[in-house]
Order: sequence, then C-alpha cells, then structure tokens
Amino acid sequence: MKLRKWQAECINKAIESYSHGNQHFLVLATPGAGKTICATRLARELVDRSMVDLVMCFSPTSIVALDFAESLSSEFNSRFDGRLGAMGHSTTYQNMQFLDDFFWQLFREYRVFVIFDEIHHCAGSKVENANSWGEQIISRVQQQAEYTLALTGTPWRSDKTPIVLANYCKDNKIICDYTYGLTEAIKDSVCRVPQITVLDNDDISVINDSECKNFSSFIDLIKQKLVSYKNIVEDEGVISELIYRANRKLEELRVDNKNAGGLIVANSVEHAVDIQLLLKSTIGEDSTIVTYREEFPNEIIRSYRSNSSKWLISVGMVSEGTNIPRLQVCIHLTNIITELHFRQILGRILRFTDLPINIGYQFMLAHPELVDFAYRVAEDVPDEADVVKFEKLSASFKNKTKSHKQKNKTTELISSDADINVSGTYGQTTDEAAGETKNPLTESYEKMLGIVGRFKDEVLELNL
Repeated sequence: MKLRKWQAECINKAIESYSHGNQHFLVLATPGAGKTICATRLARELVDRSMVDLVMCFSPTSIVALDFAESLSSEFNSRFDGRLGAMGHSTTYQNMQFLDDFFWQLFREYRVFVIFDEIHHCAGSKVENANSWGEQIISRVQQQAEYTLALTGTPWRSDKTPIVLANYCKDNKIICDYTYGLTEAIKDSVCRVPQITVLDNDDISVINDSECKNFSSFIDLIKQKLVSYKNIVEDEGVISELIYRANRKLEELRVDNKNAGGLIVANSVEHAVDIQLLLKSTIGEDSTIVTYREEFPNEIIRSYRSNSSKWLISVGMVSEGTNIPRLQVCIHLTNIITELHFRQILGRILRFTDLPINIGYQFMLAHPELVDFAYRVAEDVPDEADVVKFEKLSASFKNKTKSHKQKNKTTELISSDADINVSGTYGQTTDEAAGETKNPLTESYEKMLGIVGRFKDEVLELNL
C-alpha cells in the first residue's frame, strides 16, 4: 500500500529523530488520518534498518489492539500474539498489569520498539501523579524501550493532567514531534468534511405539579438545571426526531453507496435497547447493538464493518480508534460532555473513502458545550466548508413519570411529577427565514443561541 504524503513525512522525521539520540516520538494526527498504517510502516523501517528487534503495541481497546495486530502481522508476515516465535505483541493498556516477568524481560534482552495508540489515556509525568496505565509505562517501558512512538488524535485529557511521555511548553501546551491536523487532512482528501446538525426548539415547557416554566431553547433549559441532559437525551420524542433526520440523510447517501452506515452513541445498555426499539417502531429499521456487556463485542464490530446493514448502536465500544470506514452518519445521544469524547466520536465518520460524497454527518442537540466544541471543529476546516447548521427540533414529546416508572427508570427531574413539553409536528422540516441577513458569527454563540426565535423555522448554515 502506498503511503500518504503525511505518513511518509512522519516516518522520515521519526527516524531522523531516533537517529539523533531521541528515544520518544509523539505524533498528533487527526482521527481517521491513518495512524495505524503509519505506525506499522515505521516499525517495518526500523526493523529493516536493524535499529530494533521486536515490536510491541498497546491500545485502549481490544478491537483496536486486534486491528494493530493484523496490520503488523500482514506487514511482517509474522505473529504478534506475544507467544514464543512471535515478532512482538499487540494488546491493551488494561492488560499491561497482567503481563508476566518473562514479557518484561524482553525489554532487557532485546531492542524493543513500542507503539502507544491514543496515548492521552495514559497520564503522569512521574509515578506519583500517574494513573494506572501511565504508571505501567513509566515504571516498565519509559527507560527500557529502545524507541517509542506515541499516537493521539486528541492531545489533552479532560482532567488536565499531563500525558505520559509528553513534553510541555511553559504555557502547559503539549509539544508534538509531528502534527497532521484536520485542515490538512481535508485538503489532502484523507478525511471527510464534517457537517454537524444542531437541533433546537423554541417552545419548551417543564411542568412541575401545577407550575409550568417555559424555555426558548435547550440551552436555556439546560442552564436552569431543572432537567438533566441525561433525561433529555433519553426522551423518546427527542430520540425519535434525531432518528428521523439522521436516517433520512443516511437513506440519501445509500442511493449511491449501499454500504453507508450510521452510528448512534448511547448512554447505557438500557438506553441502547430503547433506541433499538424506537428505530424499529418509528421507521421500521433493524439495528445492531454493541456494548461492554456483549460476550464477543469485537466479533459484532467486525461483522458490522464487513456487512451492509444500516445502524450500529454503541455504548463505550466505538468511540475512538475503531476502524469502520463505511460509517458516515452519527447521532450523539450520550451525556458525556467533554471535547475529547466529542472529537473521538466525530472521528468515527470522517474516514475518507472512494465515494461520490465524502462528508461526515453528525446530529446532536443544542447543548451549549457541544455547540462550543462544534465551532472549534469548524475552525479546523477549510474556509469553503459549511460545518455547523441549526435546525428546529419539531417533534412533540412528553417525558411522563408514569411511563418511566413502567420501564423501571429513575427520572432526574426536580420533581417526579414534572413533564417536559416541546411544541411541533413530528417529521416536519422548516425553511430558512426570509430576509435574515445578519451574520451570526458577529455574535458570540452564547448570545446567539439565547435570542428568542433565532432558530425558529430556520436552517442556519455557517460559511466558515
């Protein structure tokens, strides 16, 4: 396979760095850019140059570790299962603590090249401030490995702790040895252009006993903290509207590409089951669920990767590093609100393929932090792309405590008697407001989203 330009540049720069006495090399490459192939070919180059003897790889999930093992095995025509006679081993960070002394002795007897995928999961500048995965790297690998390659698409941690093996500037910004961002990836046709559809509603009411409070947007509702975001994304009406819009887009894509797939990221296993039932009852679509509770989750992911079914519902299994190029539509229905998680989910639909339309479509609600993350992504996209657009959420829905009790769910409203109402008609789309010429980018997104009726009957496309 011919290397992409950035991969060849990265490999050459890494070899040059190692040749000048540097032991560690950190690569920031946008999700979906092809870090696995880059790391595999660098390992091949180091072995061919007699700079290392063995190759080890550590990843955050078993499916990614398996993908690395297959990539390395294909390149070297050798096993990477850690057994006698293998060229190396590919396993998870979680498994590091269970590796025996025989394994770690290899680092003392051989020149070992170590690949760390999604290194941001491993924290610590020393053992005292490290998490469990970072501690293993500091104590077992940092000084013993001949060379290391650390890969990340999101070079920060939500808890603000330092990433293991990384160097930082005085202003606490991470220093990367090679950087390949989303802007370059889109221009090079390595990643798709993202289009993020943000759904809002200007007529929301929360009913608590005899008291009714009205809200002009989800942002207004969320800021008042009368209803948790978890409760909102688990509401059947909200889910149904997001499903309707996302499935309509997926159907459009499948006219030219029968294999195009959609990903729904859920809160919990129970939430995933509810979404699966709604997919079937509202639009008649079957779907596949993959969660940490499955006996063979990797097999489920691999089966979905190779077939042509439409929807995959995931709980904690398809958030980062998982290679399913046919995914092109995503529904963000998790209440995990961090930029790291947001970008990793978005990255699942940005892998470029040989298709007529190479755009990744994400659908989400207008949570203020998610909107902020979306605008930051837009800053990384070439100027001609329309990245973020707002649409009015037109589904009528009611979050009744009675129905929640029937499903043995615990509502997180201030009062168990509270109802949520959003006006509108299911499946109705709206046209852009006539005469609206004001550029929303002249206002902060906080003020923009706080204007009553700003998104009423309007589709707003931002020419970023």
